[in-house]
Amino acid sequence: MRIAIASDHAAIELKAELAEWLVNEGHDVADLGPEPGVSVDYPDYGYRLAEIIAEGTAEFGVALCGSGIGISISVNRHPDVRCALVSEPLSAALAREHNDANCIALGARLIGIEMAKACVATFLDTEFADAGDPHGRHQRRVGKLSRPPFLSDRIETHQ
Repeated sequence: MRIAIASDHAAIELKAELAEWLVNEGHDVADLGPEPGVSVDYPDYGYRLAEIIAEGTAEFGVALCGSGIGISISVNRHPDVRCALVSEPLSAALAREHNDANCIALGARLIGIEMAKACVATFLDTEFADAGDPHGRHQRRVGKLSRPPFLSDRIETHQ
């Protein structure tokens, strides 16, 4: 699998450890930066990661910053990317299964390397529940994530 990974300066070490582990697991990893020793703004790397995922250069993304919050917000600005901030494997599985997330975010200051690996492994091993079913309930909901109904008359109810 082709996986892109990006971080800010607070998550450089976690990024390096995860990238090495992913390569050892047999994945093709694109490290989008930054390099060690520089202070950077997480939105720049979140936007870069989102673009790589949206254009199809990588199947999945791993976004990292100190808390995981800022970079996940920046990644989610792209309408074709669904980035889920997780801290344990169940959330990682549900992000894929119900939301067809194509990017996972983790907080380097909040999670250890073994839990991070468990989250990423679960994320990559879980299939979207409605894969191949364009009319499934999860697919309908995921489709709305790229086109939010900001007007109240576009809100649907279902029995």
